[in-house]
Order: sequence, then C-alpha cells, then structure tokens
Amino acid sequence: MAVNLSVPDVLHPVPGVRLGVAEAAIKKPGRKDLLVIALDPGARVAGIFTRNAFCAPPVQVCRERLAAAHEIRALVINSGNANAATGQGGIDDARLTAAAVARALDAAPESVLPFSTGVIGQRLPIDRMTAAAPQAVKAATSAGWLDAMRAIMTTDTVPKGATRKLRTSQGEITVTGIAKGVGMICPDMATMLAFIATDARLTPAATQRALVNAAGQSFNCVTVDGDTSTNDSCVLVASGKTGSVEIDEQHADYPLVLGAITEVCVQLAQAVVRDGEGATKFISIEVGGAKTEAEARQVAYSVAHSPLVKTAMFASDANWGRIAMAIGKAGVEGLDQGSVSIALDDVQLIERGQPHPSYREELGSAVVAKEEFSIRIGLGRGTAAARVWTCDFSYDYVKINAEYRT
Repeated sequence: MAVNLSVPDVLHPVPGVRLGVAEAAIKKPGRKDLLVIALDPGARVAGIFTRNAFCAPPVQVCRERLAAAHEIRALVINSGNANAATGQGGIDDARLTAAAVARALDAAPESVLPFSTGVIGQRLPIDRMTAAAPQAVKAATSAGWLDAMRAIMTTDTVPKGATRKLRTSQGEITVTGIAKGVGMICPDMATMLAFIATDARLTPAATQRALVNAAGQSFNCVTVDGDTSTNDSCVLVASGKTGSVEIDEQHADYPLVLGAITEVCVQLAQAVVRDGEGATKFISIEVGGAKTEAEARQVAYSVAHSPLVKTAMFASDANWGRIAMAIGKAGVEGLDQGSVSIALDDVQLIERGQPHPSYREELGSAVVAKEEFSIRIGLGRGTAAARVWTCDFSYDYVKINAEYRT
C-alpha cells in the first residue's frame, strides 16, 4: 500500500510531444502495455542509464543511438517483459520494435529509442508488439500523459506523474514527467523508468546537464531494497517549441528550467519510494557533519539498505542499535563513534556516541509509528551533508517478490 501517494489527475501537455498506448498482451491480455512517445522534429533528447553490467538490450540500443547523435523522433516502452539477459536475440527484438514505430512515423529506424520493464530472462512477444506499435502511434495525442503513466506500470500500485509550469523570459514553459518502479530500486537508477519532457528550447548540452543534475538530486537519492536493475533508464526531452533563443547553461532562464525539472524528478523519485513494494513507511535519512557529500551518502545508504533497520521501522520499533550498526558498517575510514549523534525527527537518541540522557523509549516509538519520519545522523567530522529516501520492509515485500512470476 503506497504511503501518502495519490494518483495525479492532471498532467499538462508539452508542445511537440504526443503519447499513445496500445495492447500488445506482453504479459497478459487486457491492458495497455505498449507506449509510444512521439516527438516533433528538432527535439533534444538526453538519457542516463543503469550501471548494472548485465544491462538489458534496450539499454544497449539506446546508448548506441544517443552516442551516435541520431535525431530522436520517438520512444517506445513496453511493460511486462524486461527483455534482459536475452542476448543478441533481445537486441534484435529491441531494434525490431523500434523499427515498427519508425515505419508508422515515416522516420528512420535509428531515430526510435526502445525501453522495456518487467520479468528478466524472457524474449519479447515481438509479433504482437510490432503489430501493436502502429496502433500506439495512431493513438498518440498531446493529452496522452495519464494513459501513458498507467501503461508502463508493473507491480506499481499507483501510477506516477508530476507536472509544473513556470514563467521565463521567453514565455510559459511546461515540464511534465512519468515514472514507474517499486522494487529493485537502488541509486544509479534502478528498475525504474522515467520520462520527462519540456517545451524549453534547451541546447543539447544543457539538456544532458539538466538531466544529470536533476537525477543527482532525485532518482539517485532513493533506495527500496538495494538492488540495481538491468533496465533503469531516465530520459529528458526538450522539444524547443517555446522561445526563439536557445537556452544554454549560462542563459538566465537555465536555473529556472533546471529547478522545475528537478522538482518534477524529486516528486517522481519520492513516488517510487512511497509505492515501494509492501511499503508502510516513507523514511528520510539525513546525514550531516561528514567530510564530503560522498561520505555522507555512503552512510545514508548503509542505513537505508539495512534489512535490520528497515524491518525495525516496519515494526515501529525504535531500535537505534541497528542504526548505529549500519553507520559503523558503512566503511567510513577513521570514523569516531564518540562524535556520532542519532535522532528520530527531533527526538535525540544518541549524542557523542552514547544514549542521550533525556531519551525515553516511548519517545522514539512515537516517531517510528508515523507513516513519515526522518532518521538524522551527525558524524561530527565536517560540514558536508546528504539525504536519501527509503521505505520499510514489510511482510508484503517478501510476498510480492516471492509471487512475482506466479
């Protein structure tokens, strides 16, 4: 059950971007499971992808096409099958799916980027997908965002979308995005797909930099279970339909556009955690007093990945010993436990490495009984800080993943 997560009822259209869905019966019949995002000519497209060495064929094809600087005219996304660990056949299937979309758009085959999510190790039902692709292209409309966010779901319980409008010197700009993902979520992206679009007239370099910066403050700050997927992908499209002057990183409008893109990415990233498989708690882990931001993240992820911490949080058990254990195993060289502090929201548990004199068990228990709270850690060795969002581990996490293929 998602934690304080509602279904978006409005996602603003982005000029130059159309979305259409179709049924390809990829995992089972009866749902729209193929999405095409069609782009007007001239759109700038940036992508970041999983660092998993077993990356899926669609990721390989996307990297190849973006590196070759092909003009991108469409994205095609299927749910229900990850097309991962499928070898050369999987690469061929990804290219065939993209080619079917390209034909329907009268575009070059290499101008379409393929994406997949779902079960690993199975070939795509390529005949059904290539038959459904033209239907999705025909159905594409600028108002297709709400249907699109549902089409990419797998074990998600809530569709995920976010949208912003902002004023710039060149007029009103829109940023809209959708995402999917609830499990196998860990930084460097995860079993997560995210697609964000804006009509801002960004340069290619500014588009890529905006995506990297926004993802660094959002998608790379979340973890559900510590597993990094084979398929994770995040794409930013800048259609360039608004404004007459290109926006580079020195343009006065760039911070405004970057801010809106980051806000959308943060909302989507937090939605992924709030809908984490079996999640009942949304937890912000805030680490300060580190020598570097990387060191702070190292500690935050050590706590966020700990099954003992996550199960204690599910039980509403303020077992701060598990938090201390996770800090200690983070591998921070020269960490002095006598300088460490730990708090749950504003309730101080540990100060200078030992129990705070005013702490009472009922105070900590009251915090972790809430649906949302923070674990605040001070390392006492510097000024750098970092924050990570995670969730608890419940009985349902085991049940959902044990039954995933059945």
